[in-house]
Amino acid sequence: MRGEKRLDVLLKTMKPKHNEGEFVFCKTENLAHFNLSQIIMTFKEEESITLITKKEVADTHGLDYSFVASWITITVHSSLEAVGLTAAFSNALSDNGISCNVVAAYYHDHIFVAKKDTVKAMEILNEFSK
Repeated sequence: MRGEKRLDVLLKTMKPKHNEGEFVFCKTENLAHFNLSQIIMTFKEEESITLITKKEVADTHGLDYSFVASWITITVHSSLEAVGLTAAFSNALSDNGISCNVVAAYYHDHIFVAKKDTVKAMEILNEFSK
């Protein structure tokens, strides 16, 4: 099954979903001591391995973080070749003073916003389907 590429369809059918919990971005040098089922995302950078996980997992492992986020999934199956989806929702959030960190995965885009901005972010994202 291929992901959707048409921006108008993506925006009308994006159906954002708030995933319960508090999520954090951390860094580590080694993933060996982690249960990978507790990790949302890893990305190997030159300096270290970035990981996104639930706050309580980071706390258990004594990892530092400075940003506590809510995780919102754009549930439409978007193509990795789609043009404009990230720009549309990030601009809408930015216009309302909301920072977002975006992860594109195989099926969906995922947005991490400050916990305090969750309700407003969901309202803004849901406006696209009206």
